[in-house]
Amino acid sequence: MADLYPYLIASLPELQFGARPAFSFERLIEMCHNMIPPEDEALVKSCATDAYLEEDINDPTLLQWRIFETGLRNELVMVRAGRKKADAQKYLRRNPDPKEQLFHIAMTSHRMTSFIESEKFLDRERWRKLDELALGHYFDCPALIVYALKMRILLRWDAIESADKQATLERILV
Repeated sequence: MADLYPYLIASLPELQFGARPAFSFERLIEMCHNMIPPEDEALVKSCATDAYLEEDINDPTLLQWRIFETGLRNELVMVRAGRKKADAQKYLRRNPDPKEQLFHIAMTSHRMTSFIESEKFLDRERWRKLDELALGHYFDCPALIVYALKMRILLRWDAIESADKQATLERILV
């Protein structure tokens, strides 16, 4: 099977933080089918959930993303546990490279008064990291992995913004 990355990636719409994705993650997987090798398709599929955080990964892009994401989550756990005077150790995940310095991102997010703004800040930082991982990759598997991870961020915000806010508020207040 020929790798048709240039054709596939060139056909994908550009993603911008805060914009609605043009299609679903399932559609992205459909587009990948028969265009890229099955092992690369499996890597893109793994981006649909957090499964790559627990599995052994041989892909350098997903490994770097896991290091960042696990490090960020661990820092958030430690900051939040410190505020509640709770033991953070039982919530921390094993990180293959704990040297990633993410304390400042966690603290900035924690100090925000709005939960939504805090989450947007965290996702902008994730987006920034994905842009960094994409440097030098244009029509290859790492570019497609970054696209899939960015798409997942956009789909999350699309779900948040399209949620029935009135029903949620009534459920909370009752």
